[in-house]
Amino acid sequence: MQIRGLDNFLQIASAIPAAVPEGDLQLSRPCRVLVVDDDELVRASLTTMLRAREFDVESAASGEDALRVMAATPCQILLTDWQMPGMDGLSLCQSVRDNGPDRYVYVLLHTVRDGEEALLAGLAAGADDYVVKGAPVAELLARLEVGRRVTGYPAWKPRRDKKWRSSFADPLTGARNLRYLVRHLPRELARSLRDGHALAILGCAVDGFKHINDRFGVEVGRDVLHAFVGQAERCLRPGSDWLARVAADEFMIVLPEANVHRAHGIAQTMREAFVRDGAATGAGPVSFTVSIGMTAIEPKYRGKDLPKLEDILRAAERGLRASKQCGGNHVTAAAVSSRIAIDVGSLSDGNCAIH
Repeated sequence: MQIRGLDNFLQIASAIPAAVPEGDLQLSRPCRVLVVDDDELVRASLTTMLRAREFDVESAASGEDALRVMAATPCQILLTDWQMPGMDGLSLCQSVRDNGPDRYVYVLLHTVRDGEEALLAGLAAGADDYVVKGAPVAELLARLEVGRRVTGYPAWKPRRDKKWRSSFADPLTGARNLRYLVRHLPRELARSLRDGHALAILGCAVDGFKHINDRFGVEVGRDVLHAFVGQAERCLRPGSDWLARVAADEFMIVLPEANVHRAHGIAQTMREAFVRDGAATGAGPVSFTVSIGMTAIEPKYRGKDLPKLEDILRAAERGLRASKQCGGNHVTAAAVSSRIAIDVGSLSDGNCAIH
């Protein structure tokens, strides 16, 4: 069984280089913001919000951590708290200005301090702008958009028009579509290889979908697809993971910065959720299961071992095919190449494993 919706994509992917040189990624990737705050909840909230505006986001819990992140990963905007243990926001600003990277970093202070004296102190330390915590979200985003423009990236535009929805959204389920996958998966791979992060892919298919349509009708089939999307998205990390519908009953799920063990955990959680919850339809509850094929690349890929996009997709396809051959309702791990084995530990019921 081949993932039908990926036929055209695999042809396109075969023409995409395995990796994109760093210089070529400058404007094709999102503008990157480094969020620095000692409050974990603040970091998580800002990260989710900024990713929704198509920023690439890194985070750090202290000024010292922020300098280590910046030394390893170029960031265009620094959004930092003022009051932090150890190196505070002002000291971080000064360090970035005195010893920072050659490319200009736009610095935005995000703090509870208010008033002219605090503003002047922040600007004197090297900050470009200043926003008080608790200010309207629109104000914070507007100031970050200034930073995006200053660093040479095009401003974000909300994609609410009908043309964008028809281009990148599946009209039946509201999920992303194959066109979105074609556009964004190569960028996820390039970012993974550039930054040394893991990347996992899940290929999913609703078991017996044609039988569901034939027995209950296409309206129930639509409800099952809606249930798949809703339950799958509840198992994913907001602002990071995403899924796309690539054929009638087939979906691809992209898990940035997820190694094989995390991907396996997500896949198993999804599989069990579908078995447990089924779908609420106009004809009443309908049970369904899903077959999943999974693969992942790890940060160890370097030099001649850089994986190609079509190899990753074909590995997910092999895993999905094997899950179907196991009778459905299975998760199968497949390696990107025969040289690299995937170990998902001791497999429980509902798993197959191929190398």
